[in-house]
Amino acid sequence: MNSPASTTSKIRPWTASVSLLALLAATGPALAQQAPAADAAQAPAPQAAPAPQVAVIGRIKVEGNERIDAATVISYLPVQVGQTVNDLLIDQSVKTLYRTELFSDVQIVMNGNEMVISVVEAPIINQVVFEGNSALSKDKLRDEVTIRPRGVFTKAKVQADVQRIIELYRRSGRISATVTPKIVELPQKRVDLIFEIDEGVKTGVENVNFVGNKAFSDNELAGVVVTKKSLWWKFFSSNDNYDPDRMDYDREQLKKFYTNRGYYDFRVVSAVAELTPDRKDFVITYTLDEGQKYNFGRVVVKTENEKLNGENLQRMLPIQPGQLYESDLIEKSVDALTYAAGQAGFAFVDVRPRDEGNPETKTVDVTFNVREGARVYIDKIDIVGNARTLDRVVRREMLVSEGDAYNKALIERSKMFVNALGFFKDVDIKETPGSAPDRTNIQVQVTEQPTGELSFGAGFSSYEKFILDVGITERNFRGRGQNVRARVSLGSIQKNIDLSFTEPRFMGRDVSAGVDLFSSSYNYSGVSYSSKTTGAGLRLGYSLNGYSILRLRYNLRSDELRYSGSSECDALQYSCGNGVTSSVGYTLSFDRRNDYVLATRGWQAILRQDFAGLGGDTRYVRSELEGHWYHGFRKDMVLHLQGIAGNITPVGGDAVRINDRFFKGGTTFRGFENAGIGPRDSNTTYALGGETYAIGTVEMGIPNGLPEQYGLKTALFVDFGTLGGIDDRLKYCSAAQAAVGSCAAGSRLSYIQDEMSLRASAGVTIRWKSPMGPIQFDISQILSREDYDKTETFRFSQSTQF
Repeated sequence: MNSPASTTSKIRPWTASVSLLALLAATGPALAQQAPAADAAQAPAPQAAPAPQVAVIGRIKVEGNERIDAATVISYLPVQVGQTVNDLLIDQSVKTLYRTELFSDVQIVMNGNEMVISVVEAPIINQVVFEGNSALSKDKLRDEVTIRPRGVFTKAKVQADVQRIIELYRRSGRISATVTPKIVELPQKRVDLIFEIDEGVKTGVENVNFVGNKAFSDNELAGVVVTKKSLWWKFFSSNDNYDPDRMDYDREQLKKFYTNRGYYDFRVVSAVAELTPDRKDFVITYTLDEGQKYNFGRVVVKTENEKLNGENLQRMLPIQPGQLYESDLIEKSVDALTYAAGQAGFAFVDVRPRDEGNPETKTVDVTFNVREGARVYIDKIDIVGNARTLDRVVRREMLVSEGDAYNKALIERSKMFVNALGFFKDVDIKETPGSAPDRTNIQVQVTEQPTGELSFGAGFSSYEKFILDVGITERNFRGRGQNVRARVSLGSIQKNIDLSFTEPRFMGRDVSAGVDLFSSSYNYSGVSYSSKTTGAGLRLGYSLNGYSILRLRYNLRSDELRYSGSSECDALQYSCGNGVTSSVGYTLSFDRRNDYVLATRGWQAILRQDFAGLGGDTRYVRSELEGHWYHGFRKDMVLHLQGIAGNITPVGGDAVRINDRFFKGGTTFRGFENAGIGPRDSNTTYALGGETYAIGTVEMGIPNGLPEQYGLKTALFVDFGTLGGIDDRLKYCSAAQAAVGSCAAGSRLSYIQDEMSLRASAGVTIRWKSPMGPIQFDISQILSREDYDKTETFRFSQSTQF
């Protein structure tokens, strides 16, 4: 019979003593059951090997068990009472009991027809202790090991956890770390497990060298690899230590960098890490073979399906012959062909690119073989990890259902929709085998995050001065995806109270519905008018397809407008006073961005229109068109082009009230104060607002060298546009003004300035996702302006996101 080593010391380093039973087992399982062999001198002639011992089990007896019931031990055995056994079955029984990991020693002998099982139970772990750790917290080490208190102690588990801890230290730059496990034996077969850790010194990176590079400098390549040189001020960086796995990743990054710039046959000859003489740091050297620049040569799409025309598919490729070779374009071409085939009704295609370089012509010929793959259908969709959010909230964002044909593009877009809910910190979709070869299961793994917010904050901005904000928001009310908000915001310029409720699936249909109640008051010193508004609104929205949404709304509000002086209010008779506005409107949006939260590719277009005049005192048509385009060069370098234009046109001879006109500046046109551009009364410097505007923005994100966890993003921007167009009746002397002798009736008022000329500014924007909420700093330089515009060089603003 076989028997492994047993431990008997009270406290000691991890060692193993070989038991006598194990030594006997090494000579054969039958030896422990045989009588001693006869002396060789008394038995000169060799004898035949003894026959295997055979017995019928009449009774099974268990000895040595303390915690584990005898019946439980017997239930593990592959033999039972009444069964005939031999040495092989006994040996198998021993091994079976060892595999339960409940015993540290097992012996089975036959006393006649009685099977006697002697066991030594494996200890139970009382506690797991870490000693000597300072660089890594106990919580991090505890998460890494698999052994837990109240678990069974085994040597294999301990040795595996030792290797996990050493690997964790190695990844943090401490390659000389050692771990020694020890045990302290306690009563009742319990042990304390102690991991004694010698962390060793942290090995940094003294330098990262590149050999063989001619096309790009060392500094350029140093920006490509993740491993960085250790410097004293990089105390927040985790990439300035030696890690072999990171070096492998750096090799791939270098290859990607070169092959995306035409170097088709580039290779990393070697990557060597050498320990410095003081054994504190490593010097990493990458030896490169850049090769020559290549262009794309012949590009062909081949397909075996007559319904998929290769020439038509080839027009979808982002590659043109003669173009500089870029490896990423091949991957993008595969995506383009897959998408094009899906649009043609072939969701299951296998696109395999084959490239062939020609050193003589320095060209790369690429052939894309498109084959229709086997159809696979979705068997089951499981939602995992949602402890609070109802399953149906996630399922309704999925673009596929059970029984549908599997479509990778729809799966990826479904993942984006689920992530856009904002209820989950992480969303992952996996495929697992289904009930048949042509079936697959979809598992949506989500990690929930808090969706409720109780805020009480105070802030300051260069525009609002003092701000007090109190609010409660729940974006996933009762786990049903409903949005409830109550907010009170008090500032030196504006005061707001609003309540809102949104049901994303009204009446169980793909229609969102909401109701709003609001009350606000504004007192604009730059505009010199004040307003008080109270109202309510109803909202409906539904998706036209996967990329466009139509939202409908109705608003009813009561306005009380006051200008700075009663005479001006009388003179500008169409601009202030009391009134009721009843309006209906819609928003039509098209969204083809790759991410709804942090877009790096794609575009978005939004059209908004409101029609006032269904009752009330005002009638107008208000229209706005907005567009965005994104192109990411890298994660922190995203080009964002934005354009927005608007117009409000009065209906039936009415004039547009001042609070319905457009005011631009501040965050909507950086470099200018709020209401800093557009028509103005030059006598009083009051802004009058405009009826037409157009503003464009070019913004480019730039790296700032700070760790991502700081939440700081920087960008360069250029804003340009115009605002103007007010009712002509405001530009000429009215009868009321003539009556007080301020002007001649019907004469042009020279102090009313309204020039729709180009304004422009450029500067730097810094956005900080701070614990207090989003904060933005704008530093601007005016490029073009009118003399009566009001400008600003610096702006600080803080807002609360909901």
